[in-house]
Amino acid sequence: MGNKYSRRDALKTMVLGSGALSIGGVVSSFAAINFIDKHQADKKNLNINHSVCRWCFQDIPLNKFAQECAALGISAIDLLKPSEWDTVEKHGLVCSMATDDFADIENGFNAPENHETLQKNYKGLIEKASEHNIKNVIVFSGNRRGRDEKTGIRNCVAGLKPLLKYAERKNVNLVMELLNSKVDHADYMCDNTEWGVALADELNAPNFKLLYDIYHMQVMEGDIIATIKKHHKHIAHYHTAGVPGRNEINDSQELNYSAIMNAIVETGFDGYVAQEFIPTYDNKMVALKEAIEICDV
Repeated sequence: MGNKYSRRDALKTMVLGSGALSIGGVVSSFAAINFIDKHQADKKNLNINHSVCRWCFQDIPLNKFAQECAALGISAIDLLKPSEWDTVEKHGLVCSMATDDFADIENGFNAPENHETLQKNYKGLIEKASEHNIKNVIVFSGNRRGRDEKTGIRNCVAGLKPLLKYAERKNVNLVMELLNSKVDHADYMCDNTEWGVALADELNAPNFKLLYDIYHMQVMEGDIIATIKKHHKHIAHYHTAGVPGRNEINDSQELNYSAIMNAIVETGFDGYVAQEFIPTYDNKMVALKEAIEICDV
């Protein structure tokens, strides 16, 4: 549970390390070979649109991963770059959150010196996403670097407004992720729900929303279900992971994901819930299957 591996590490290396923990006998009977034949998806409740973040399963070839995800009843894969979209689409899946190499957690829209480059690069990504009917593109606030909260919001508004108008014409949402600055992303500015909501209120754009990462917000502020109920109108997307450790979402960690999913359903949410835990099981697809079953309320 002490695994410090992050998405930033994965995006840099494009492969997970081999030092994952083992559950041993619990999953030893599940062989990776012929996984789909042995674990066809049960009928889903259809209350949650299931997705999964690619980076957590980076060591599985994308074509194989997409095929096995489809067999589990997963309908989308998160955080894919344009070069990867065709591969998942041929298996009937969609990219539920688009990204590209230039998207930088630490260097985002809260710094005016980044605006020109980000606007140019994001316009290209929005255009490509629109052509593939992809609805969500991820954006980041960037690190504080001494900026106060109001200055950060003002700078993000200035950088995002022109893009939001362009994205609206392309039927694309810009979605800013809430990340913790306590464990994984030191100094990140959009590290609490209230700041993200304040930015959304300032922008007042129907196609600017938040990515509410349950793991990150449990680390930062807790009170997950009450926060979701209060601010759900600003949330377009959810990520999961266990706390502490960012591993499986089962009973080994502190969050009650079934209760959280029920709360999400009660808000009328119709977007995607993407698994973003770092699997520790010998067979990572077994861990993913377990997570989908927990969330399928």
